[in-house]
Amino acid sequence: MTLEDLISPEPELLRQLDRQTNLRHVAGRMVSGHLQGRLLKMLVMMANPRRVLEIGTFTGYSALCLAEGLSRPDATVDTIEIDDELESQIREFFDQSDLRHRLRLHIGNALDIVPTLPGQFDFIFVDGNKRLYPDYYRLLLPRLESGGFMLADNTLWDGKALQPVSPNDRQTQGIVEFNRLVAADPTVEKVIVPVRDGLTIIRKK
Repeated sequence: MTLEDLISPEPELLRQLDRQTNLRHVAGRMVSGHLQGRLLKMLVMMANPRRVLEIGTFTGYSALCLAEGLSRPDATVDTIEIDDELESQIREFFDQSDLRHRLRLHIGNALDIVPTLPGQFDFIFVDGNKRLYPDYYRLLLPRLESGGFMLADNTLWDGKALQPVSPNDRQTQGIVEFNRLVAADPTVEKVIVPVRDGLTIIRKK
């Protein structure tokens, strides 16, 4: 028996997407996967947001999980992916989903796209370029509603975020700076959950 046997089952479309991601991409392990996917869905259900923003779509697994958790009839997910070569695979699986009407895919740099999106968000999931996590935080926090939630993935970074950092390791440096920014920010409540590679849950006061 595995941990996945003890939680809600993985929807068939997501199981296929996970398999195809690992077959087609060397970095297939970046997909959120069964355990984290069910957690993302449940957190969205608990927060009951109207507007969700995701930074880093990859092949679309986490975006589909976020959309699953939406309960408001007008709730949507805006998801941003910088790699345009992934667009066809993302759309292939979005188009197969009953939730496709809730999903809005944007291709490009999140730092350029976010300022063009109108309004505020009440739930944000950050899983983009680790070097840019501090920039994402500074950009996104003003766009998060009071009482809203921001989640950041990979904030333990294989444990390297808690160890001395090599001066050439830009990704770990980005994670460490992000963690320190969040820890020092009195305007938010925060906790790091050691699920997979670390998931930081931030609530704007």
